[in-house]
Amino acid sequence: MNAEELLYCDTHEWVFVSEQDGQKIATVGISAFAVEQLTDLVYMELPAVGAAVTAGEEFGEVESVKAVSPLYSPVSGTVTEVNEGLPDNLDILNTDPYESGWIMKVNVSEELPESLLDHATYQRQCGEAS
Repeated sequence: MNAEELLYCDTHEWVFVSEQDGQKIATVGISAFAVEQLTDLVYMELPAVGAAVTAGEEFGEVESVKAVSPLYSPVSGTVTEVNEGLPDNLDILNTDPYESGWIMKVNVSEELPESLLDHATYQRQCGEAS
């Protein structure tokens, strides 16, 4: 996925929404900026397939040697798939956070939140944070 085509939460999660069989499916991950800020990742908790997630609420966590950070869902819906290999190979997030490093896929049940940021706005926010 092209990082410039994604939408972002101000908490550094990204989302890509596509249509599949009349359903909106959101692929969710964390941004390269977030991975860079967290540095050495050691653990990730994924949601269960079938779990309900709500936009703006926690769905898991990622732990680095310096912090534990909650992961927030950018969309509301039901988890249809998780990247089961990711917790055992967190280095993928360093090399490919927008393709192989996706975390979950969600069958979207509500409109996308207006608070999601486009790439340019997210980049400005990250520039202000560093």
